[in-house]
Amino acid sequence: MSPNRREFLTAGSAAVAAAAQPGGAIVVDPKPLFDFSPHFYMQFMEPLGVADSSVEASWDYERDDWRKDLVETTKDLAPDVLRWGGIYSRYYRWREGLGPARQRPPMYNYAWGGWETHRVGTHEFVDFARRVGAEPLYCVNFSGDGVERYRKDNRWADAKEAAEWVSYANDPDHAERKRNGSPQPLNIKLWQLGNETSYGKEVFSRDQSIRTTVEFARAMRQRDPSIQLIGWGDYGRGTDARELWAPELLKQAGEHLDYVAIHMMGMNPRRKETLLRGNRYQKDPAAAWEELLELSGVVEQRVSDLEQVLAAQRATQKITVTEGHLSMVPHNANPILLEWLSAAYHARSMNIYHRHGAKVRMATGADFAGNRWTVNAVMLETPRGRSFLTPVGSIMRLFKRHNGKQGVAVPSAPSDLDVAASRTGNRVFLHVLNKSFGRAVEVRFAVAGMQVTGGRVFEIAPEDPRTAVGLDQPAVFTPRERALGAGAWRFPPVSVSAVELEVG
Repeated sequence: MSPNRREFLTAGSAAVAAAAQPGGAIVVDPKPLFDFSPHFYMQFMEPLGVADSSVEASWDYERDDWRKDLVETTKDLAPDVLRWGGIYSRYYRWREGLGPARQRPPMYNYAWGGWETHRVGTHEFVDFARRVGAEPLYCVNFSGDGVERYRKDNRWADAKEAAEWVSYANDPDHAERKRNGSPQPLNIKLWQLGNETSYGKEVFSRDQSIRTTVEFARAMRQRDPSIQLIGWGDYGRGTDARELWAPELLKQAGEHLDYVAIHMMGMNPRRKETLLRGNRYQKDPAAAWEELLELSGVVEQRVSDLEQVLAAQRATQKITVTEGHLSMVPHNANPILLEWLSAAYHARSMNIYHRHGAKVRMATGADFAGNRWTVNAVMLETPRGRSFLTPVGSIMRLFKRHNGKQGVAVPSAPSDLDVAASRTGNRVFLHVLNKSFGRAVEVRFAVAGMQVTGGRVFEIAPEDPRTAVGLDQPAVFTPRERALGAGAWRFPPVSVSAVELEVG
């Protein structure tokens, strides 16, 4: 038994933790509610300068190619979409990433410090996405999101430059792309206009952002009407008093957009005496687990707020959560994110997106790959070596691999379990988080109007919730597969499981 589990039991909860609690049944209504998005599980890559080697650490300069271990790990993670950009897109000029690698100009990374080599440009990123089975998504330089210092340094890009990028990627006859080694179109269909444009005082006002959205959308669709465009609709900061931009965005620019983007950023602790700062959580892991569950409730509220906006305007646009992770001290590097304790937030957040899948069509719980930030889904040993998944990466991998094509409802489940469900034909899939830190929950499975004939459970359930992934144990959160018999199933404390039920 681990020291942390022993301490928890000694506190007087041994009898509760040792026995499985009768939890009743997880009841599934198999009636399809919506078709699951083929773009739902996404990851996000951004060059991060000296803050995290990120893209530079992902490239093997001796082989002059993507690192083999990263490609293999990402194939295993199996994202539907890979997104490029973030704040970096505000000063990114896409043509600087074309042509012979040694001739590409270096660029100062304003947000994250240091210099970027541009070794990874449009061709390389699209190649990586296609190798791992994902669709590429690009954030365009949206006139620097309005930040004047980028204009002064000639880092702004206008609607014409964005439109030319679409032509370069998608025009079958584009001569420059052919000269650069891609005779066939790159077929980039997903593009985001504006990134965190409502955050801070340097950026566009809401109305300026909406006018710029319309300008960019018209110019880009003129080059390829089949592209799908994502507009920025998140809450404002500062003078906007946290008002969603989405209502006005949809009124003025809705006809030009397919999606509205928000970010689950600023997901910082709400409690005055929070344990989620530095390593305070180590003093009371059980209380930290509860605080993380509490924080995940903010995700539910923010998704619901945007759904209400869409419903009020009878809008057909869908929701994308193109960035999202926990924000704790130290910034982007809190050690709890490498420990299984963080599963409380990550598994519940992904289940929330899943249950709202009729509207939420793309979502992520992490940044993508790097060698320092603990908010990444993939950690890289540098300069070369191994790649491994963080807890959030392991959870996203588990849920993506065991997911149905249609969302279905769970009318009833034990209160300690957070459950999302989907279906493909005669198979029902459950994503289950046992929210209890100290109690196992024993359940039966019932599918209305159908009989459960068997199944499998893929379970991540470390004995010690403080188990951490690292180079010493890179596969510690690999799911354990077990057959599901005709009787009850016992979900261990703090476990995350994917259940596949065979029904008839």
